[in-house]
Amino acid sequence: MNTSPERKEEATLLPTMGLAALVIYGVGDMLGSGIYALIGKAAGVMGNTIWLGFLTSMVAALLTGLSYASLGSRYPRAAGAAYVTQRAFRRSFLAYVVGLAVVASGLTSFSTQTRAFAGYFQGMVGMSIAPEVIILGFIAVLSFINFWGMREATWLNVLCTTVEVAGLVIVVLVGLRFWGGVNYMETPVTASGAVTALGIPLILQGAVLTFYSFVGFEDMINVVEEVKNPRHVFPRAVVLALAITTVIYIAVSVTAVSVLPHAELAASEQPLVDVVRRAAPWFPPVAFSFISLFAITNTALLNYIMGSRMVYGMARQGLVPRALGNVHPTRRTPHIAVLALMAVVTVLAFVGDISSLARATSVLLLGVFRADLRQSDFMFIDEPGFVPGISTAGSDWIFPA
Repeated sequence: MNTSPERKEEATLLPTMGLAALVIYGVGDMLGSGIYALIGKAAGVMGNTIWLGFLTSMVAALLTGLSYASLGSRYPRAAGAAYVTQRAFRRSFLAYVVGLAVVASGLTSFSTQTRAFAGYFQGMVGMSIAPEVIILGFIAVLSFINFWGMREATWLNVLCTTVEVAGLVIVVLVGLRFWGGVNYMETPVTASGAVTALGIPLILQGAVLTFYSFVGFEDMINVVEEVKNPRHVFPRAVVLALAITTVIYIAVSVTAVSVLPHAELAASEQPLVDVVRRAAPWFPPVAFSFISLFAITNTALLNYIMGSRMVYGMARQGLVPRALGNVHPTRRTPHIAVLALMAVVTVLAFVGDISSLARATSVLLLGVFRADLRQSDFMFIDEPGFVPGISTAGSDWIFPA
């Protein structure tokens, strides 16, 4: 008779996200307060042809996104970027560097958003609350939601994304009557008075700038372990999220250059607010400060979720301490990883200048994109039963303990 104690089953992440929830997650991660300033910078480079920049950068994002879609559907594991890197190259250190780059970019963004939230909140409330108190409270609330469950985090994401989209829809609606009033192929005039030629160099220059507005779709792969039926849902969600975001960006850019001359947009500190002020003087500008709070919250929340799942997945791969891969038995969330990142981001939030770290992690993210594109080319060819374009039999392979 076997008298050994029964082994307790280890808790795992709980799949709660369907197609709609994952699409909203992706759209919310790509949309953000950055678009409100990016329109002006893009107008300075491309004039009225901003929409071409967004369209071109969408194609570039889609190429990378399709690689993520393929990898995520075949290997539905948290810490997707680190997971597929280790699986493709069989180099733990390389997987560690890739994972660390993604986590660092998320933490940098999160810490930046905490300071931005404190500034906007103080401006709206008008009370003499110390920014440090607001920052700590903001981090504590998001930490609690991240710990409590993905379902609750998804509902907050839905709320914030809805408000974000509503702000951009307002811009389009108030400026819709101006559509068709300008030449949408008009380019800026150079300092010497010559008209900038509309060609591939200009379009690519604008695409490099506008590509930033699509960054965020790559985070979707890090929550794929919490997606229902990821093999079918994940690829559709990536493509739909990119398509929806592209339509919104093009509509906003066409509206912006229809209402204001591109030279005014380029010189404006808050271009979309000025667009609404010109098209609908009755609309209260403070509404955009309110919308910005939700955009900031959403960006911080999604970076926090992504970072904690990345650390959890890396721990399961043995790339970081195993304790970070523990899952709460009741809430089914990586609570140790959540707490660890809460401590790190609290320290970063009080660092005076993290712009250098932000630039460094952005460069590393570009390296991650390049690595994932390369991985999708060859990582499946050594698997049994591999046929190009058809799911392989090895998609349930798990790293040994």
